[in-house]
Amino acid sequence: MDSPRCGAQEVGQSSGQTVYVPVYSHIFFGDRGATFNLATTLSIRNVDPVHTLSVTSADYYDSSGRLLRKYLDKPVVLKPLASNEIFIPESDTSGGFGASFLVRWKSEKPIARPIIECLMIGVRSGQGISFVSPGRVVQEIP
Repeated sequence: MDSPRCGAQEVGQSSGQTVYVPVYSHIFFGDRGATFNLATTLSIRNVDPVHTLSVTSADYYDSSGRLLRKYLDKPVVLKPLASNEIFIPESDTSGGFGASFLVRWKSEKPIARPIIECLMIGVRSGQGISFVSPGRVVQEIP
């Protein structure tokens, strides 16, 4: 039996999805649970080399599931291999530890599924931390 290559993901196609992306506006550290604030960049990448897709919504929720902000007034069209980002500054901790994005996208025909993830980064007093939080499909849109 062949094993998948290290780091390779299964290629799949879809014509639209709702994607849940975990966000961490801060993390806890130390014995007393001090917080370390993080800046967040939501990255949406059209990995299809031929077809466009439309990002129809990118909504930001706090830890209790309450909608904080809708980031798109109208759909954003991503051409083949194009990307778009949404930035949340380190000083914005309104989302809390369990914040999230719900991103919806669609295309006219099945295409390679986009990569949707958040990059969190924080720097303080010479210390830095960064990590990526991948999105997870929660619904296929017909």
